[in-house]
Amino acid sequence: MNLKGKVALITGGSKGIGKAIAFSLGKEGCFIVINYCKDDKTAEKTLNELRESGIYAVKVKGDISRYEEAKNVVKKTIDTFGKIDILVNNAGISKVGLFIDMNEKDWDDIININLKGVFNTCHNVIPYMLSQKRGNIINISSIWGNAGASCEVIYSASKGGINSFTKALAKELAPSNIRVNAISPGVIDTEMNKWLSEEERSDLENEIPMGRFGNAESIGNMVTFLCSDKADYVTGQIITVDGGFI
Repeated sequence: MNLKGKVALITGGSKGIGKAIAFSLGKEGCFIVINYCKDDKTAEKTLNELRESGIYAVKVKGDISRYEEAKNVVKKTIDTFGKIDILVNNAGISKVGLFIDMNEKDWDDIININLKGVFNTCHNVIPYMLSQKRGNIINISSIWGNAGASCEVIYSASKGGINSFTKALAKELAPSNIRVNAISPGVIDTEMNKWLSEEERSDLENEIPMGRFGNAESIGNMVTFLCSDKADYVTGQIITVDGGFI
């Protein structure tokens, strides 16, 4: 995949999809920077697992929903490796419930992490990529950013924003050899979906043409492909990985 020696910063990289992305990129020779916000124990465990697999990795704590903290995460990456080649905006949260029951804090929490966080990291990473005249930015969106989900209205809005952000930024950065794409996962078997009952899970699986939830490794593999030279003419795309759900 021609990724050996490249530096990849992954937000929300300590578990779930982010962790799978870290392993996928790391196995192709990337140096990995795991960004996380709160869970020191899980981040340390993931870091050790990466290193035991022969992947060179470090962790950087920081709340990317806050501009200055996002700036510090990027700075620490540059200070450690001297460059940054890949940014994966994976950090995100969701709250399930009727829109009428949500409040302003729910809106702020979801938008600040899912959408503003993408602005914060991109705004701080892009100057370095411009100086290198190359780079890859991958934003993790959702099928609900494409179609909208009942009882996840704010989450859907945040992911729809990511889709438009991705398309517009890709046009701006293409002349500088920086590619920007997004991946819209379907229902992936991670902690975010652990709240489902067995009956709810079964009903949802029946709606997916492939008959099962996706695995995080499929998203990691797609990220790796998009960051490689094999995708050197792919930019501004929202790539759906959902088992045929939509």
